Amino acid sequence: MEMHYSEQDNGISLIKLVGRLDLIGTGEIETKFAGYCSGDKVRVAVDLSGVDFLASIGIRLFVLTAKSIAIRGGKMALLNPTPSVRSVLEITGIPAIIPIYDGYESAEVVLLA
Repeated sequence: MEMHYSEQDNGISLIKLVGRLDLIGTGEIETKFAGYCSGDKVRVAVDLSGVDFLASIGIRLFVLTAKSIAIRGGKMALLNPTPSVRSVLEITGIPAIIPIYDGYESAEVVLLA
């Protein structure tokens, strides 16, 4: 599992994930991912365009992190999931907890609001 982090000019943290978010992949990024999402009032966009498999452990990572961010006054959004990953997210009810967008610009508006 690969993870690329960048801070945008507007203060949004953009995290791009590439690979499989299964037990092994999630374990490889979990600590760094949580670190990138720490702090008060953080705004995090997670690009899933490079994720080709999402297991329950990956969903757990997103839900726990999003709830932690919300408690600290921040927001999280998921971006560009592949059709198979989007299907898993929708079946598990994730859009009710973490909004999903097909482009960075759409997420940016909501994250900065």
